[in-house]
Amino acid sequence: MQISDSARAILERRYLSRDEEGKLTETAEGMLRRVADAIAEADLIYNENSDKFKTADRFYDMMASLDFLPNSPTLMNAGRPLGQLSACFVLPIPDSMEGIFDAVKNAALIHKSGGGTGFSFSRLREQGATVNTTGGVASGPISFMKVFNAATDAVKQGGTRRGANMGILRVDHPDILSFITCKNNLNEITNFNISVGITEAFMKAVENGEEYDLIQPATGKAIGRLNARDVFDTIVHSAWQTGEPGIIFLDRLNRDNPVPLQGEIESTNPCGEQPLLPYESCNLGSINLVNHVKYENNRYIIDYDKLKATIETAVHFLDNVIDINKYPLPDIERVTKLTRKIGLGVMGFADMLLLLGIPYNSPEGVALGEKLMKTVNAHAHKASEKMAESRGAFPLFDESAYKKGKLIRNATVTTIAPTGTLSILAGVSSGVEPVFAYAYIRNVMDNTHLIEVNQVLKKKLNDEGLYSDKIMEQVAQQGTLAHISELPESIRQVYVCAHDVAPIWHVRMQAAFQKHTDNAVSKTVNFPSSSTKEDVAEVYRLAYKLGCKGTTIYRDGSRDEQVLNIGKVNDKKNTGKNETPKDQAHIIPRPRPAITRGFTEKVKIGCGNLYITANYDEKGICEVFTNTGRAGGCPSQSEATARLVSIALRSGISSEVLIEQLRGIRCSSTIRQKGLGVTSCPDAIARTIEKVMKETKSEIFYFNCSSQPAADLVSDTKFAKYCPECGCEMEHEGGCVTCRNCAYSKCN
Repeated sequence: MQISDSARAILERRYLSRDEEGKLTETAEGMLRRVADAIAEADLIYNENSDKFKTADRFYDMMASLDFLPNSPTLMNAGRPLGQLSACFVLPIPDSMEGIFDAVKNAALIHKSGGGTGFSFSRLREQGATVNTTGGVASGPISFMKVFNAATDAVKQGGTRRGANMGILRVDHPDILSFITCKNNLNEITNFNISVGITEAFMKAVENGEEYDLIQPATGKAIGRLNARDVFDTIVHSAWQTGEPGIIFLDRLNRDNPVPLQGEIESTNPCGEQPLLPYESCNLGSINLVNHVKYENNRYIIDYDKLKATIETAVHFLDNVIDINKYPLPDIERVTKLTRKIGLGVMGFADMLLLLGIPYNSPEGVALGEKLMKTVNAHAHKASEKMAESRGAFPLFDESAYKKGKLIRNATVTTIAPTGTLSILAGVSSGVEPVFAYAYIRNVMDNTHLIEVNQVLKKKLNDEGLYSDKIMEQVAQQGTLAHISELPESIRQVYVCAHDVAPIWHVRMQAAFQKHTDNAVSKTVNFPSSSTKEDVAEVYRLAYKLGCKGTTIYRDGSRDEQVLNIGKVNDKKNTGKNETPKDQAHIIPRPRPAITRGFTEKVKIGCGNLYITANYDEKGICEVFTNTGRAGGCPSQSEATARLVSIALRSGISSEVLIEQLRGIRCSSTIRQKGLGVTSCPDAIARTIEKVMKETKSEIFYFNCSSQPAADLVSDTKFAKYCPECGCEMEHEGGCVTCRNCAYSKCN
């Protein structure tokens, strides 16, 4: 198994079996053998004479070569006592107290087993509605979302992380405005991603500037009206400000529902790419496209023959997962096996484009994406049809959309899922996203800097005689190749990263893959911080126009600029806007970061020695400490100065202003001695701050990441800039976030 050292470390930390004392009991290769052997056992269900060892070898070779990897729960749990192999589930929430708390209990069991959950809260009656059984009034969907959120907080997921949730509310629910803004407060509903369920009727009303009906869930009757364009603008404003809510197009999900007689699709998994009926689960895996490119006649081309062979084996693997899986609830096992849905997807698409010399943000790139996914989808369906010949169609085939065609084993076959962790293990780009960054600077022991470079770019630059550590440092610091003048334009045009790609190209690529995907496409449209609300609105309108089933956006730094909801957050006349009280005239310092780096300088002062430490994070210098030597001095005075300087720095006061105020202050003890480099303790502090500023001016603030949790860095990891486990910067892509250092992800 050819993987990087960092990938092997991630496997050791998160995936490999350990004994009761926490010692590793398997290798990476042993993990894959465990998984392959366990999944191959399903062949015996259909043919007791099947050569399961031959099947296991095929599965092992496919994974060990990194041609295909299943979702993380399968790698973690196959062949182990837990045996829960699905990444996510959808649970129904009926409009009764008993039903609601049954759903809470079921969600807790799922999170305990290592899965995520999706919910639609649209069946719950609106806040203030009459409850006939008690004569009281309903508290509404938002209050119950908080109950689910608290329950999720209490359950440590599979011993590794808390579960992720998706909360969805129809746009015609009476509480829709409260839902849209329910996550604007960073401390509320932190374990949920939220999306508004959009209807075709609503979008037409937006286009025409018309009002639309709000429907009471209990009666199905209209009880109010809102202007569709105003509601759309509220969604846009909140998404621009915080990255949430996302949107899903409910009518499109149900248009492609293969078993409509079983009910409507109301929700998706936590990343929005897998629409599921209540009690269904998703069984996902991804093909590494980089491994399906070959060099022939002095150029790279797609190896379609190998791709088709991998598809057939992968479909076989995923269908077996359904039978081997140990489901957390009997209802989930029953419903999952009625439809036998699988989701075969891809990863490394952006790297494939690089090898082929095609820019991601180009008509050629979009056209290739559509052609490629058409091939994957067609051959995945053929593989499922072939399996149906020997194993039979899924049980609900006769009442499905397929009933007049060929037998097929799986009601859905393809999904484009986020592949954050899997793509790190495979060493390729995530899903169908553009490359997030081409180079990373990592700090290791003794302040040594290591540069990690995208392997496709590294090979290209080496082949062209252009590679150097200096250029890679520039790429890491700038985050893009776009302005590296030492590199030719031909390379800069092809090697674009996520923030080089205009939002319109993100949507066009998503739509291209969606045309030939049974389920949905997980995608994040990354915006620069300077983007406007109209830019976000344009993406939503384009996603609707081009046939996407939903979309998620993230504007860089939007959470850093979050306005605190103080005072008016519980106002029943919520307009969807965050307001800061007019009487708030004071400045609140930001909290001290959990992880910092810094310098300590020994300075000779009139009283002896003063040791000054200045620490910084990604926003600049954030604190100063002082300590006097044995000779004494004025420790209380210097400590007081350092404390006030630290508060000022974290309150946004510029370092230059503080330096100007402190420099030149004189102390009588320094006047009496010649040859001192400072005039006082405050002057010494100012000079140290100035030195640290110069040392760190051009540095990217990546931290020495450790295994110690840093969860207090953020309250909502979906939109956190830094990983809550190791403190390194995370990537927003594929409808989720992933840490490239430790592989933390909320989604897989």
